[in-house]
Amino acid sequence: MASVRRDRADPVPGAGNNRARYRRILRFAAWHLALTWWFELLLPRIGLARIAERTRTRRMRSFAQRFHALAVDLGGLMIKVGQFLSSRLDVLPPEITTELEGLQDEVPPVPFAAIRALAEAELGAPLSKVFASVEETPIAAASLGQAHRAQLLPADAADAGLHSVVVKVQRPGIDAIVDVDLAALRKVGGWLSHVRLVSARADMPALVEEFAQTSLEEIDYLHEAVNAERFAADFADDDRVTVPDVVWERTTRRVLTLEDVTAIKITDLTALLAAGIDPAEVAPVFASVMFDQLFTEGFFHADPHPGNIFVTPNTHSAAGRPWKLTFIDFGMMGEVPPSTRSGLRKLLIAAASRDGKGLVTAIRDVGVLVPSADSAELERAMTHLFARFGGMGFAELREVDPREFVDFAAEFGDLVRSLPFQLPENFLLIIRAMSLTSGVCSSLDARFNLWDSVEPYAAQLLRDERGNILQDVAQQAFDAAGVALRLPKRLDELLTRIEDGSLSVANPRLERQVARLNRTAQRSASALVFGALLIAGAVVRADDTVLGSVLMIASAVPLLHGLWVGRRGL
Repeated sequence: MASVRRDRADPVPGAGNNRARYRRILRFAAWHLALTWWFELLLPRIGLARIAERTRTRRMRSFAQRFHALAVDLGGLMIKVGQFLSSRLDVLPPEITTELEGLQDEVPPVPFAAIRALAEAELGAPLSKVFASVEETPIAAASLGQAHRAQLLPADAADAGLHSVVVKVQRPGIDAIVDVDLAALRKVGGWLSHVRLVSARADMPALVEEFAQTSLEEIDYLHEAVNAERFAADFADDDRVTVPDVVWERTTRRVLTLEDVTAIKITDLTALLAAGIDPAEVAPVFASVMFDQLFTEGFFHADPHPGNIFVTPNTHSAAGRPWKLTFIDFGMMGEVPPSTRSGLRKLLIAAASRDGKGLVTAIRDVGVLVPSADSAELERAMTHLFARFGGMGFAELREVDPREFVDFAAEFGDLVRSLPFQLPENFLLIIRAMSLTSGVCSSLDARFNLWDSVEPYAAQLLRDERGNILQDVAQQAFDAAGVALRLPKRLDELLTRIEDGSLSVANPRLERQVARLNRTAQRSASALVFGALLIAGAVVRADDTVLGSVLMIASAVPLLHGLWVGRRGL
């Protein structure tokens, strides 16, 4: 949950606003999709790509600012969408991520009277009969609910073994808001599924449904309580992690009562140093804990932003680490199926060992690369990437001459864009978790290098899976023996094809370049004819309206031809 801003109040929305809310979201999406289509698809097809490039930064910043204002005004799932966009540092430009990163700290609180009414209806009694005391000022507010400190009644405190608690209460009317937002997002996902550049990379309706399932689970606090206990069981024997206890007697679908474990916010560097804790020592531990969730347990916290992670000093520790990481807010959790977990492990090991071919194989196993894709060129690109940039941290990458990145993009950009990548289901939360992990670690230590945490972890995975590796080696030996047995026959077929002249040699990269040049020439010719007819029609029309109109109408033919040629090139 985010820290509270007290300069404004958030009124409980009525049902009458739902239709207006739905239309407002769709209008925003339709307008920006139209702008993107115009600048990123249409203009490049008619030879005006420079206009799109020159205005891209300004357009990205304008989009982020407008979405920021929309999300803060509407709240609900729009805040969640903005938070997800702000975490995608890997694919989105800083003009977007920087503008949206503060969304988690801008959620206004609901007036306590509305919170009291909902909590008493859920618990079936006045708050004064249920708790010894409840603080009216919330300690945190989020898009779906807010939290208040409270004290248990003596009898309940004795049963639970704790006295201070945090009561998390849903925002009144949030069920209806979530339904409206999901309906709008499903509509937008349907629009995007008809855009070839998007549909070739991701099944947008499926991703929206994944987001919908996660959002609906997040507003069910009974589900969150179960998640908290499961997470605690996973790390029960781990001295790095603590989890708040659930007070089940004071928990319902809309009210969640937990042990008060509030400590030092993980990115509060001043407080950490004051407590004698070195932030640079916290970063690798946090990264390692997140790796364990993703690659070992298969059940992970999908919203590890700074407001959900605390560093708790351990004053009773006689030896070892004098602090622990305390996780809260288990509404957004993800599960990694065993098959995906195996692929992710292979990916991590390949990345740590700078193995370009192994990385491509792992990407294919995870499902990010379509099985039928020709990966030889991608393997070469990954090998080149590791050779030049492998092992560098963010600070080191910032020192690299930008021209090197430009050269790499020029050499391999078309290749990467042409490959049939896709975003599998259940990957949305994995990407979010890793993006947030990287961001938190970099906040703790500007010199933090993720490779320093990846490499020892990958080495441990390698040791744990030696049995599997031995099986893989045996399988490779068996495959090699099969190739050797088939080799004489294949050589004989090759010699026969050479003798009869039926052997052909293909250079995919050269063929793509020739095809691209051919399309460019055709588009240029079409644009030239289009311009000539349009100008001629405009000039002639002053003297001969009929002929001028015919020429201007005829100019549509080369324009359509140019657009068709550009479309074939996508």
